[in-house]
Amino acid sequence: MKYKFLILFCLLQMSFPSWAQIDIWEGTDSHKRVLLTPVLPEGEPRAAIIVCPGGSYYWHDTLSEGSMVAEWLASNGIAAYVLEYRVAGVGDFLSGYRVLFRGNRHPDMISDLQRAICIIREGFSGPVGVMGFSAGGHLVLSSGEFSNTSFVAGADHSGGALRPDFIAAIYPVVTLSDEAIVHKRSRRGLLGENRVGDAVMRDSLSLEKHVPPSMPPVFLLNCVDDPVVDYRNSVVMHEALEEANIPNLYLQFKEGGHGFGANPQKMTPETSTWQQSFLDWLLSIK
Repeated sequence: MKYKFLILFCLLQMSFPSWAQIDIWEGTDSHKRVLLTPVLPEGEPRAAIIVCPGGSYYWHDTLSEGSMVAEWLASNGIAAYVLEYRVAGVGDFLSGYRVLFRGNRHPDMISDLQRAICIIREGFSGPVGVMGFSAGGHLVLSSGEFSNTSFVAGADHSGGALRPDFIAAIYPVVTLSDEAIVHKRSRRGLLGENRVGDAVMRDSLSLEKHVPPSMPPVFLLNCVDDPVVDYRNSVVMHEALEEANIPNLYLQFKEGGHGFGANPQKMTPETSTWQQSFLDWLLSIK
């Protein structure tokens, strides 16, 4: 209940000052500290979007795929909330210490995102969507596919409370099982060293294999020349969405690489069009 007043206060601000971050697990039994940073528009927001930066499930790109995304959304009348969901961390990337200690791993990430969705819904009755980049794209797609399963203790998922109203996945990681195109670093970051070889878990989190009828509309884009996440991740996701008759828009660019987010300095003339395409698509699905 306390979050309702906090979110309402945020949404009523006429501009975004340096508003305090929200610790999404404060007041719960969790000892984790996960921050949600609001960046708000002038006037009444037409939607709210939780932004999940990429970083191979090891770190976050908090600039190009975080704050710059949020500022762009807010400038277009959308309340943005940047989620610093739990990741494995640079320490594990360098040492692989999760062989000995649990650390952060699935389902911590989806648990954080579901918690954030619940918090935003407490104070905002409009559409609540999710936007993720790279590994963050895998996370937001997961939130749509697994919205009928609560990864948050005590969370109510009746009436679609955990289901985002729409999803934007930008150059996302999708498969964890197709060795020809899998992004191995993200797979290890998500699963942990002790479970990265678990074929059943790989399959269960390969999103092209589990699109449900309840999947929200999806905006999907990537570049054929992506040197980090094989572009065929988005191709197989698009094909799965089409087969399940889920409304979606897939933009495939020839050049643009990976990691440009909302940073104009990292964009090509082609990728610089994606933001307006997303805004147009968002209007079209309402």
